[in-house]
Amino acid sequence: MPEFDFVIVGAGSAGCVLANRLSENGKYKILLLEAGGSDLNFWIWMPIGYGKTFYRRSVNWMYETEPDAALNGRVSYWPRGKVMGGSSSINAMVYIRGQREDFEDWKNMGNTNWGWSDVLPYFKKSEQNDKGQDDFRSETGPLHVATMDKHLHPLCQNFIQAGQQIQIPHNSDFNGAEQEGIGTYQNTMKDGMRMSTARAYIRPVNKRKNLHIIKKAMASRLLFDGTRTIGVEYNQNGKIRQAFAKHEVILSAGAINSPQILQLSGIGPAKFLKSKGIDVIHNARGVGQNLQDHLGLDFIYRSKVPTLNDQLHSWHGKLWQGMRYVLTRGGPLSAGVNQGGGFVRTRPDLTRPNMQLFFSPVSYTKAPPGKRPLMNPDPFSGFLLGYQPTRPTSRGHLEIKSINPSDAPVIYPNYLATDYDIQEMLEGSKFIRKISEAPALKEIIEREISPGPEVQNDNEFIDDIRARAGTVFHPVSTCKMGSDPKRDVVDQRLRVYGVQNLRVVDASIFPTLTSGNTNAPTIMVGEKGADLILEDHK
Repeated sequence: MPEFDFVIVGAGSAGCVLANRLSENGKYKILLLEAGGSDLNFWIWMPIGYGKTFYRRSVNWMYETEPDAALNGRVSYWPRGKVMGGSSSINAMVYIRGQREDFEDWKNMGNTNWGWSDVLPYFKKSEQNDKGQDDFRSETGPLHVATMDKHLHPLCQNFIQAGQQIQIPHNSDFNGAEQEGIGTYQNTMKDGMRMSTARAYIRPVNKRKNLHIIKKAMASRLLFDGTRTIGVEYNQNGKIRQAFAKHEVILSAGAINSPQILQLSGIGPAKFLKSKGIDVIHNARGVGQNLQDHLGLDFIYRSKVPTLNDQLHSWHGKLWQGMRYVLTRGGPLSAGVNQGGGFVRTRPDLTRPNMQLFFSPVSYTKAPPGKRPLMNPDPFSGFLLGYQPTRPTSRGHLEIKSINPSDAPVIYPNYLATDYDIQEMLEGSKFIRKISEAPALKEIIEREISPGPEVQNDNEFIDDIRARAGTVFHPVSTCKMGSDPKRDVVDQRLRVYGVQNLRVVDASIFPTLTSGNTNAPTIMVGEKGADLILEDHK
């Protein structure tokens, strides 16, 4: 029977980091299991190709939630990467760490070694920033972070000017000294191609003799000797196999699959597990609970001036830009669609930004939910302005559907469950209307398509939110880190309560959502988690 020092389940945003760092000193034998296949795929590596991979089952779990009453009974589509690199291989590549206060909140919740000063070194350790090094940024890490200014559409400047006209300061680096302001996003990209964690952390080291990678290996359950974790059972090409860990098994399967694997293995709410016919290893009530996600909304505008729609809608436009990308790694296909953005306060009494903004110089008004054809924009000049409240207070949960690992978990997002979250969304909609009426944007807007100028009062805005708002694809916190073994799933060293030799290292351990996109902090968790593991096994 194959035995390793560490078995890592999931080669995603955190799992690839762990595989690199734990194998780095040559002392340990590492097994990395990935349910998906190789990331050597044109649509993965081309930045704007995520419009294809978001709906390609070969690289995507393609989850759907249960109908949500607060969204008029709509089902939300939740793409998650099922490929080397995980969701870092199919996301929109925006690199945002979050606010320093996010991590001070984590610290104040009992996670004493997760404050801003504790996590900043790991953000820096992971990063190779093309602007160089300073007190907040690094140029020596494996993950290349690109400033996209030379690839951006000219209308990004209209967006920035509009923000300044309503007293939002320009911010050239949302990951620097301060997050607040308006500007353009940095992407995880290098030489015109996506920089996933598979590319950054695995490709340079995949020849290490002590690092073993098995793809198309779907973990079905953990193996125990009493409450001591000893290995993983997985399905590869229809055959059930087992791998054993001398030291630890580490779940890095993400906010959906890590709690699913724990529940399938008998770690979760005891009453629920028994109802599914699963023997209980540990009654962990928090597994699958505390689910948090960002909910956002786009406003769609018809433009008086050309946008990316004009370059990418026609077949000959696609052909020309495709040839340009292949030959030069440049042009609009080399950049993501979320080009401009910012972090703002919608009320003067707030001490920190509560809203993230997005500007995309492209529009899609006919896109059906879950099948958004990002490579085929509208046949007219258009653009999007979007927002998401940064710290929602609603909490959902997920649970296994059956004892069959192939059955997708049942997901209850529970959006807009608090008055606070409804008010935040309302303020976001009003803020988008405000910035769209600033001169620099107003002069290029022919008309607002959605929600439309007829939407004016609070009730009309809220009706529009319930009809159109959707996930921004940031689920976290389903294996929450905290100091209470009865409520939380892992301690601050990411060890699962109630069992031995088992950790969770991915976005599911976030105590709360960070203020922005979640890929960068997930990579940070991988870096810090690797150090914790190595410290504990000196």
